[in-house]
Amino acid sequence: MQKLLKRVYVWEFPVRLTHWLNTLSILTLMLTGYYIGDPFISVSGEGRFVMGWVRFAHFVSAYVFTVSTAVRVYWAFMGNRYANWRVFLPFSAEKSVRLINQMLYYSFLTKKKPFYVGHNPLAGLTYLMLFALYIVAIITGFAHYSLYNPGGLYGTLFGWVFLLMTGPSVRLIHHMAMWLLVYFILIHIYLAILTDSMDKSGLMGSIFTGHKFVYPEVKE
Repeated sequence: MQKLLKRVYVWEFPVRLTHWLNTLSILTLMLTGYYIGDPFISVSGEGRFVMGWVRFAHFVSAYVFTVSTAVRVYWAFMGNRYANWRVFLPFSAEKSVRLINQMLYYSFLTKKKPFYVGHNPLAGLTYLMLFALYIVAIITGFAHYSLYNPGGLYGTLFGWVFLLMTGPSVRLIHHMAMWLLVYFILIHIYLAILTDSMDKSGLMGSIFTGHKFVYPEVKE
């Protein structure tokens, strides 16, 4: 088998930074959010403020997640070809064919594996939906937060949400977004490990270094 010798700089620093900031903040939001919804720790004395610390961690993580997502959206317009917003929109005829081929491969209906230096079309479309889920989680989260001060800044920015749905519905959607993110993370890790083991392209390491390894004849 021909060795993968060509070293390509794919993921720029802002992409890698926002990836790990989102990862850490989402995990923190999941753990703290689950506890806020179902406090399973019973404490007394000085430990009675545990809910306050959990809520504080949840809010700080929410701000980090929001800023990180905003930076990644900004970099979709300022970054290289692999980070560009166009890779998330597989709506041309050529990209649609590539998307179908990628789905056929993941469904074990074809043995021919498409190779892409950056995101494949299915991954691009998945990340587009993921960012939409991010926006839903952010809006419903801050809308729920605004209930504690309806006349404040967050009430002004996100109070319109309650014109569309009730408070419990906002909380339910926010909770559902969390579980969808759980499922995405599990599938994402599985496919990343699978792809890396088959391509030998250094995919897992590329999110740390930014570099992947491809066949010398592969066009970037």
